[in-house]
Amino acid sequence: MPQTPAPATSRPAAGRRPSPPSSSSRPSRLSIPGGAAPALLHDIRLLGRLLGEVIREQEGAAAFELIERIRQLAVAYRRRRDRTAGRELDRLLKGLSADQSVSVIRAFSYFAHLANLAEDRQQLRRIREAARRPARASAAPAGTLAAALDKLAHAGVGADQVRALLDRAWVSPVLTAHPTEVQRKSILDAERGIGELLGRLEADADLAATQRQDTEQQLRARITQLWQTRMLRYSRLTVADEIDNSLSYYRSTFLRQIPQLYAELEQRLGTGAVAPFLRMGQWIGGDRDGNPNVTADTLRLALARQSETALRHYLQQVHELGAELSMSGRLVGITPAMAELAERSPDHNPHREDEPYRRALTGIYARLAATLQELAGTQALRHAVAPQDPYPDAAAFLADLGIIDASLRSHHAQTLADLRVKPLIRAVQVFGFHLATLDLRQSSDRHEAAVAELLAAAGVETDYSALDEAAKQALLLELLGQPRPVRLRDGPWSETTASELGVFDAARQARARYGEQALRHCIISHTETVSDLLEVLLLQKESGLLHGALGQPHARLEMIVVPLFETIADLRHAERIMRAFYALPGIAALMQDSGGEQDVMLGYSDSNKDGGILTSNWELYRAELALVRLFDQLGAEHGIRLRLFHGRGGTVGRGGGPTYDAILAQPPGTVNGQIRLTEQGEIIASKYAHPEIGRRNLETLVAATLEASLLPPARAVPESFLQAADALSQAGMAAYRRLVYETPGFTDYFFAATPIREIAELNIGSRPASRKASRAIEDLRAIPWSFSWGQSRVALPGWYGVGSAIEAYLGTPGDEHDRRLALLRRMARQWPFFRTLLSNIDMVLAKTDLGIAERYVALAGNKRLGERIFAAISQEWQRTGRALALLTGHSQRLAADPALADALAYRLPYVDPLNHLQVELMRRWRRGEADEATAERLQRGIHLSINGIAAGLRNTG
Repeated sequence: MPQTPAPATSRPAAGRRPSPPSSSSRPSRLSIPGGAAPALLHDIRLLGRLLGEVIREQEGAAAFELIERIRQLAVAYRRRRDRTAGRELDRLLKGLSADQSVSVIRAFSYFAHLANLAEDRQQLRRIREAARRPARASAAPAGTLAAALDKLAHAGVGADQVRALLDRAWVSPVLTAHPTEVQRKSILDAERGIGELLGRLEADADLAATQRQDTEQQLRARITQLWQTRMLRYSRLTVADEIDNSLSYYRSTFLRQIPQLYAELEQRLGTGAVAPFLRMGQWIGGDRDGNPNVTADTLRLALARQSETALRHYLQQVHELGAELSMSGRLVGITPAMAELAERSPDHNPHREDEPYRRALTGIYARLAATLQELAGTQALRHAVAPQDPYPDAAAFLADLGIIDASLRSHHAQTLADLRVKPLIRAVQVFGFHLATLDLRQSSDRHEAAVAELLAAAGVETDYSALDEAAKQALLLELLGQPRPVRLRDGPWSETTASELGVFDAARQARARYGEQALRHCIISHTETVSDLLEVLLLQKESGLLHGALGQPHARLEMIVVPLFETIADLRHAERIMRAFYALPGIAALMQDSGGEQDVMLGYSDSNKDGGILTSNWELYRAELALVRLFDQLGAEHGIRLRLFHGRGGTVGRGGGPTYDAILAQPPGTVNGQIRLTEQGEIIASKYAHPEIGRRNLETLVAATLEASLLPPARAVPESFLQAADALSQAGMAAYRRLVYETPGFTDYFFAATPIREIAELNIGSRPASRKASRAIEDLRAIPWSFSWGQSRVALPGWYGVGSAIEAYLGTPGDEHDRRLALLRRMARQWPFFRTLLSNIDMVLAKTDLGIAERYVALAGNKRLGERIFAAISQEWQRTGRALALLTGHSQRLAADPALADALAYRLPYVDPLNHLQVELMRRWRRGEADEATAERLQRGIHLSINGIAAGLRNTG
């Protein structure tokens, strides 16, 4: 692959000047800026050289030299804004055929993928280096258990207090499907193989030259495989595909790494087992909001596949234990319970007559195999005896494992119990037979429509939707207080209502089949009124999920009703809605008798699209504080515990950013051992595809939760900070909405000057890009909204309005200006919320490039409109950069994060050509003049460029 130029960010780095073009006689070697780690440089150079060799072999020397020339011109345009280079680049790109364009795009895209692999290896080196340091907690990196427990100890928080928190804690990353997940599983699998080979080269540093050559040849073969594997899907993902993709992370990471994380925590705390507080969540198969492809059938499929994944893991572990626990009863004693378990086994093989553990494990395997047949409808891989006597639940399986564990420990085999049996016990405690808690989610208007049809069919109310809010509440409370169902069993129902009722019926059956942890939450998108919550209570009642009647003693609800507050207005009304809900007669008692838990979900994406990044973050902060105050009162009066569920996305504009910093930036008292947060799309792959990296990310989540819950705040947030944040929010929202919602023609500009239309055509998810068939920004999903701006290198949701807000707050130069500036600088130093917000905005700006973004303006049909809107964007970008410099003291991006700055320095020059080509191909495609074959290649080139840019920036939506 061609040379990597000097850094692409504005931060200067000590790197070599770009090498001259390589000759056609050999592949060029990468020249990486000197600020990057040597091992990382080695990996990137190696992968780049091998990719160059593959391109030369597969496409020819002329194609390779063309790629190199495009790279040089793109670098010149990036570094110097060289207009001559820009014009030559335009001429060159316009002269490329569709086939040439596809070849060039693939080259730069695959370099981005390979650079990601090299960075992942570097992350592993840092993790392993930290593990090799002396066992001094003070030397442990932030975000590790060692560092967190050390901080707690220095603050006077002992192991008993940590354990007490964990006894009532619930920490859960929730995997979701992603409408802009761009990677095919085939590509991910090939990349995993390349990563393993890189690891082999590093682990065997003393390999003989011939052995290293052999490993490099295997790497070259894998890169050849990658080059010859199509990057794009030709058919849209189904929900079943998304389910299977997500479950691969359980097999590679979660099922093994989570028990290890528990073991480390217990070892560091030093006193026995901790409660199973860390559990996984899923949305895939249960998230119906805007996705008509999710039905009762996909819910059943998701739960069956989840159960199969857990049970097959247990079967493999039991099989391995059977091979290892070969103890003879003639040499070692066993407990009476162990003897009884072995006697119950259907294994009567005389060769194992004196091997009680093996006989018992054969029986356990047979029971698990029968359980697999019953719950998942599939067969185990091996059978020493026929499957029989399925387990009624995971607790029965745990009891058998407990017998084996106790017998080993009481007969001098504690090491075996610790290393082999204890991790399996922990896995069953965490994953059960259900693997992960699957959430149901649907929009409130769909719930209302179903309730309206139920009531009309029963003759209760002919036009429920026309009632005012007070009348709706009164009617719903009356119906919830009646044991008699309203639902007519025979219907007939409309297709949508039948689907809604079918999902609730399937949920009731699934909880009975897989256990209560299989389905716990019913999330209501667009919660705007109290009746939105009551409607879901009624749907649960009509489906057998509410036992007893509201107001009666010991009435019990099976699933937690979870409001999702998404827009700015919704966030502002969140506390009022929840207070009014719990003030209704019988509600607090019902929730108390149903477990005393109340999840509230907060939407980062739509609130940002609605009001901009400043107001989104500030209103989330305020809503959390208000909800905590309310539930402190409800907890004291009724024992109701609040758990906040953070709907964070991958990009900063959707609540993304480092998890550790994000959790520590939460308002004081809002974590308290209770947190759920979404993990989406490409973020899942980058965080959890590799087991060790996945383990570290899970550890970071736990460490941050412990610190946020148990460390006392350094100081109360001053009122002056809160007032300043509120003023910034108001000014920022006004600036943002002035552009996005009040500028005539902005919607047309957005659809023309970003690849939103092309993204909607990609086969990258089972869910449509827009909730409704309209071009309104309000109806567009927040994920493709962010994705499109990221592709065009504007990343508008992640920063727009910040500069205007700070400028308006500071006012004209003078004493008041200086006083306010000093205040904002103190906020940036002392307030985690504000410091993290500024850091995330800084990261977003580092990935933007208005020089490249300007090239997309030419795609706008109305040239004058395009130039006017882009001028407004450019001016705000400049204002925001100046404002960050004023507050942080750093005029260059990522001054506080040199590692990321170095990564972007060698990464972005390979992304830039993809943007240039994307603009050119979109121009040709939208003109609609190409013949069918050429049009297909143009479209494929655009879609490949979308994939490559997403890989290069390491985020989509």
